[in-house]
Amino acid sequence: MLEFPRWRKIWLWGVTLIAMFAALPSVFAVANLQWPEALPDQTVNLGLDLAGGSHLLLEAEPDQVAEQRLENMEEAVRAALRGAEPRIRFGDMSAQNGRLSFILESSGDVDRAREEILPLMNGTGIVTEWTLEVVDETRFVLTQTEEGAENAVTQAMDSATEVVRKRIDALGTREPTIIRQGDTRIVVQVPGLQDPDQLKELLGQTAKLEFKLVDQNALPTEVAAGIAPAGSQIFPYAAGTPFEGQSLAVRRLSGIKGDNLTNAQQSFDPQTNEAVVSITFDQQGGARFANLTRENVNKPFAIILDGEVLSAPNINEPILGGSAQISGSFTTETANQLAISLRSGALPVDLTVVEERTVGPDLGADSIKRGLIAMMIGSVAVIALMVASYGRFGVYATIALVINVLMLLGIMAGLNTTLTLPGIAGFVLTVGAAVDANVLINERIREERKRGRRVITAIENGYKEASRAIYDANITNFIAGVLLFLFGSGPVRGFAVVLIIGLATSVFTALTLTRMWVAGWVRKTRPSDLNI
Repeated sequence: MLEFPRWRKIWLWGVTLIAMFAALPSVFAVANLQWPEALPDQTVNLGLDLAGGSHLLLEAEPDQVAEQRLENMEEAVRAALRGAEPRIRFGDMSAQNGRLSFILESSGDVDRAREEILPLMNGTGIVTEWTLEVVDETRFVLTQTEEGAENAVTQAMDSATEVVRKRIDALGTREPTIIRQGDTRIVVQVPGLQDPDQLKELLGQTAKLEFKLVDQNALPTEVAAGIAPAGSQIFPYAAGTPFEGQSLAVRRLSGIKGDNLTNAQQSFDPQTNEAVVSITFDQQGGARFANLTRENVNKPFAIILDGEVLSAPNINEPILGGSAQISGSFTTETANQLAISLRSGALPVDLTVVEERTVGPDLGADSIKRGLIAMMIGSVAVIALMVASYGRFGVYATIALVINVLMLLGIMAGLNTTLTLPGIAGFVLTVGAAVDANVLINERIREERKRGRRVITAIENGYKEASRAIYDANITNFIAGVLLFLFGSGPVRGFAVVLIIGLATSVFTALTLTRMWVAGWVRKTRPSDLNI
């Protein structure tokens, strides 16, 4: 058990030194020292409670979800009835107040229409989302159920939370906290971001992209007065565009949404050198976009983002290949933000900031200082006790303790994890766990010597017997840490991360490294007795 081949020593020291080296940039940062620019400078990220940052509380409007579901159902019903063989003719279709109604031209088509519509009503098959009634023999009325509306809001908020997460991660921020609060709210905390304006601008953009045909029959006077022709709707031009302050009438249905985008990148128009956003559709979206442009050559179509017209270019020829370009008087920064929003997907519902807080770094710096003082005082007391109690073995335990802390910092920096205020408590707990392991080993060796065992046998049995208790204790703590990480949030997860990594480094340093050092000392000096 005390045999350590050269290859194993090299491997153990290699792992140890690499992890310790990874901790040096963080140590230099805490000590306010300059780290060489030529070397890797990955440091431990600090959480909102330590580094300061921005806290936003976002709220959604659930009525938007119901309106969107109603519009989607209208498009689906129109497509289903027109696609039936033979075609089912209908008229007087209206969608308002959570209800969709239409009249069939022939009462003989009622049963066929019901068969076409029923599969559209309950997509999940779990919740009854719509009810269907036939009134006056030929009028169909579809109504959203309360259960279906609640389920739709829940799904929309889950999707919105994921979209927010993708957008913030695309900013290059580290370990944001993004959690649901209640039915319609999302909490966003971004450490290290002192100016929340960019964050609010990015999250406040729904990024709902649509391509709709321009209604060329709409009278300019009526459009200016806000009167939309039947089957059309009016959108204002976005600020900064050449037609700012004017409006445009577009066909309400038969357009294409940006749901089928696979990529969006900021680029430059080769002819004008203006900042634009290049987009790419998936196979289905590319085919629909190609059909739209092929069937409407020499007609204008509007590019609409979040209810505002960016531009309305003319379709000179079919646009094939699934790629297109969005222009709209962008700067490089705004084009890049739009690309991020489009890549992360459109928010299924608008989010408004209802609470905003900026946490300064002063409180965090004070917490770090006090935490370091507490750890240093505790470590000095523990080191003094270990050396006084166990002599040489106490020195080994002390060196292992220092290496343990540095390895923990290095692994956290390498994994790009975040240290929070509870994480500092995890550090202190790790120090205690590491010392506890060495105490068990040393006390076990003492017991073996009292029983009359020889030095080598006492050391072997001491490590062997103590390792069982150490593994049992750390496995249970590891399970607790994993559960805290999986089901906790924010600071709780920060504590769990330090705990999990600290358990691994504690076992490695307390059992493996000290055993290697003791084995080397025993082989070199061949002691006849132990002062422990």
